[in-house]
Amino acid sequence: MLNVFLLYKIRTRITRIFKPLFMSNLLHEELTKSILKVFYDVYNELGYGFLERIYQNSLYYELKSNGFKVETQKRIKVYYKEIEVGEYIADIIVNDFIILELKAQEYLIEANEFQLINYLKATHCEVGLLLNFGKKPEFIRKVYQNFKK
Repeated sequence: MLNVFLLYKIRTRITRIFKPLFMSNLLHEELTKSILKVFYDVYNELGYGFLERIYQNSLYYELKSNGFKVETQKRIKVYYKEIEVGEYIADIIVNDFIILELKAQEYLIEANEFQLINYLKATHCEVGLLLNFGKKPEFIRKVYQNFKK
């Protein structure tokens, strides 16, 4: 029978070997990390309870001052068989690669995730971050690759 120390050593070694495989090679990983740092900076400064627009303006300011290209309230056209059938408005798009969908609600719901996925489907962007300035800050990262579009 293996003793506890040996079992711990085996598990630790497996984790060390495989952890980099799971934690690396994410699409736009460094950009995502930078955006999340700004998200938490804004949340820590403002806290919970403001309107979504206040958080959007604060994120815009922080992202711009960190050297990112930032577009707010970007119109996203939706097409059906090459006919424009409507549009969405994305809260923020960073460096033309990542869509930020902001929420200022108590907690995220499944419909919020589907909203972000639809934004990704309708654009060339493949990564989206759902950022909630709720009682506790939370985020969800979604990827929808262009070859599926």
